[in-house]
Amino acid sequence: MNRKPTDTASGATNWTSDDARWEAVTHRELQADGAFFYGVKTTGVFCRPSCASRLPRRENVAFFTDAAAARAAGFRDCKRCQPGGLPRELEIVNRACAALDADPQERLTLAQLSDAVHVSPFHLQRLFKRVVGVSPRQYQAAQRGAALRDALQSGSDVTRATLDAGFGSPSRMYDSASAELGMAPSAYRRKGAGLTVRYASAPTPLGYVLVAATEKGICKIGFGDDKAILADDLHGEFANADLLEDTEHLAPFIAQIDAYLRGTRQDFDLPLDIAATAFRQRVWDALRRIPYGETRSYSEIAETVGSPRAVRAVASACATNPVALAIPCHRVVAKGGALAGYRWGLPRKAALLDNEAQHAGDFSRGEGERERNRRSHTDVGNDTETTTKLDHAA
Repeated sequence: MNRKPTDTASGATNWTSDDARWEAVTHRELQADGAFFYGVKTTGVFCRPSCASRLPRRENVAFFTDAAAARAAGFRDCKRCQPGGLPRELEIVNRACAALDADPQERLTLAQLSDAVHVSPFHLQRLFKRVVGVSPRQYQAAQRGAALRDALQSGSDVTRATLDAGFGSPSRMYDSASAELGMAPSAYRRKGAGLTVRYASAPTPLGYVLVAATEKGICKIGFGDDKAILADDLHGEFANADLLEDTEHLAPFIAQIDAYLRGTRQDFDLPLDIAATAFRQRVWDALRRIPYGETRSYSEIAETVGSPRAVRAVASACATNPVALAIPCHRVVAKGGALAGYRWGLPRKAALLDNEAQHAGDFSRGEGERERNRRSHTDVGNDTETTTKLDHAA
């Protein structure tokens, strides 16, 4: 029988020290699986803490936080416990998701959820985020958001939809609903009725671009070969909103896009009004941190957001990006460098990457020139100041 793991004062299982990890290995703690791995220097194999293999000598053991670190140190996977796989971890996460899905109105704490699946809170939090891509709390928030959307779309009034989704109170719902719906719940229920969306389109080197904005910010940037089709798509997305073609209002935003496409601008100053789940928001934030002229693979983005196995979810987040360029999903490529997919067509993706590669050096040279000019002006100023003092002394 497994002993109860030692707890720290904060409530997290104490497997952060080598002594505690060795104790978990000697007792073959199932709850420690996934929290760390151990390698045996005499065999060159690394295992889960609960591995049923013969217990090694302490001086021959090295500990690792993840399987990748063990492999990087030259150890290979144990064939008995298969530490590189996720069979048991997936089972645990599936049970946790089932517990969260059983009653969307119930708000389970991490401690309650860990009791339900019989693992420690520390291990569950880490494992859940590794497999699903978000924490249990974020998962519950997304489930409540989905329930709220379904209730509003079915015609329920806001108060009833709020309670059915498990928000507990209207005030709590309004605090978080905008992030899930992208607009007020009452406007979402009416499919945008009462919401004003201004839009404009313009020709660019990549075809037509359509930019749409609410009072809060840009809600759509899309490319196409026919501006009428772009406008029709917008009407479909905001079926009952008050759509106004307003070229003058959106001219400054279109000017930024035009400057970028012509290689005279490398970033955007655009207020955005877009909805996203917690995981997609993390992906989109990571995309905005990719430097101009550079690319990242889907797997690299997955690692950046802390979910290395969520490559497909990253690709989905890129595919659903509603604002081209402002969130530069075109900078994400397949692991081998292939362009993979792009919501607005692969030829446009290739053109965008070629354009950035061509002008990236221009910006670097421009920064250098501006720095030289700054120093030159500083030197001139200092010389002038010195001359004035000498003249005054004379």
